[in-house]
Amino acid sequence: MVDDDGFQAFVAGRSQALLSTAYLLTQDWARAEDLLQSALVRSWLAWRRIEGAPEPYVRRVLLNEYLAWWRRMWRGELPSGALPEPAGSLVAQVPDPAPAVDARDAIWRLLGRLPRRQRAVIVLRYYEDLSEREIAGVLGCSPGTVKSQASKALATLRAELAGTAAADRAADERTVR
Repeated sequence: MVDDDGFQAFVAGRSQALLSTAYLLTQDWARAEDLLQSALVRSWLAWRRIEGAPEPYVRRVLLNEYLAWWRRMWRGELPSGALPEPAGSLVAQVPDPAPAVDARDAIWRLLGRLPRRQRAVIVLRYYEDLSEREIAGVLGCSPGTVKSQASKALATLRAELAGTAAADRAADERTVR
């Protein structure tokens, strides 16, 4: 018989943190919730076999589900995030959040373009604050692989950010002339 109380206590105590991790991986709250639900269902089925702390096991299931989703996900149209301009005098009173939002969105887009394993390593390292050894255990690879994936991911992000900054400077120079 599965320990329902132990599983329910785990879900109540750790779901929010696991949902945040799922969101960072998927960059979409609805997909993150679906991903977490799938991981929790699989974990519940194996709950009595889990020895020790269950969170590393559930996190591993979450990441395995995430890495396998590319085969099952529909890649069709996505809703637009662009909204029409607000009408009236409220526009002049509200500070423009566009630069901060644009920078955050640019980083999210860059993170989204990383290969799935590299994105998983970056999320686990810099959001979950796991060590290289812990990440290797979660992903089922060596710490050296974690280091190389993190290095490649950070190099890609730096290069893309530098390219974006150079393009912004060039656009600003054209505007000034």
